[in-house]
Amino acid sequence: MSATAHVEITQFLKQHHLAQSLTIAEIQTLAEYVTHAQFRADQVIAEWGTLGEALFFCVKGEMAIIHHTADGDEMEVVRVREGEMAGEMSFFDRQPRSARILAKSEDTQVLVLTRARYQRLKVEKPYITVNILEQAIISLDHLFRNLSQNYTDFSTYIYGKGKH
Repeated sequence: MSATAHVEITQFLKQHHLAQSLTIAEIQTLAEYVTHAQFRADQVIAEWGTLGEALFFCVKGEMAIIHHTADGDEMEVVRVREGEMAGEMSFFDRQPRSARILAKSEDTQVLVLTRARYQRLKVEKPYITVNILEQAIISLDHLFRNLSQNYTDFSTYIYGKGKH
């Protein structure tokens, strides 16, 4: 990684809630474990059915989590915005991805933490991985709350208020 890219990644991480309880030295260490990737709009970042070998942190732009519907169509479930994480379910449970992750902005930029680097980070800097795990929990919580609200709204629309 170039010195410029390392500085840019470090600057991003300083502003990211993932790193808010980390020291500057720990942020610089985390920056050494991630890589930077750039995607065009509608470019696939991660494909469903593949094993999650990386976590993605949105630096710029947006990503969409896309699921298959029962009739085979595709449906956007949630948008991942700057500062948020994607890909954590398959990464941690080691099951094939149940969704596709697409770049939605013309210049979507992400930080990528591979499984191999995460494993090394876990041994060398466990405090940093605790922060990543907490971020994953928050990310999954947001996803669950979003889906719960959508389900409640849909049920109310179909069955009426108080009848489900």
